[in-house]
Amino acid sequence: MTHSFRKARETDLIDIIRLLADDDIGQGREFVTDPIDQRYQTAFAAIDADENQLLVVAVDQKDHVIGCLQLSFIPGLSRTGTWRGQIESVRIAREARGSGLGTAFIEWAVETCRARGCKIVQLTSDKSRTDSIRFYEKLGFTASHEGLKRSL
Repeated sequence: MTHSFRKARETDLIDIIRLLADDDIGQGREFVTDPIDQRYQTAFAAIDADENQLLVVAVDQKDHVIGCLQLSFIPGLSRTGTWRGQIESVRIAREARGSGLGTAFIEWAVETCRARGCKIVQLTSDKSRTDSIRFYEKLGFTASHEGLKRSL
């Protein structure tokens, strides 16, 4: 499968939302509607305008969206002012899973973080996504911290 990675466009938004909703967890928290829910459009505009945010899609040779992820570049004081790259919202279309696209996409994201001066790349995955966690561990990520969230 031939693919490439590029910055997401507003016209990709519906495909990204569909990818985010394409599992049991996503179905419970995402809304695939026509027209697109305004909250997604507002979020996309904020991400697109922020130089420390990068929403990326993987596309096939016909420019169809087959994957997505978001990179956040986070400045910090700890570790002598180290920048971190945060990888979130990683999804690969069902038909592209097992093709090596996920590995290529994560490695591309890591290299993009390195090029931006990040010294750490981090990500989170829902504890119930055991296959995803194994996948990330195979790529060198370690469960070094305990993450906590609080819904507001």
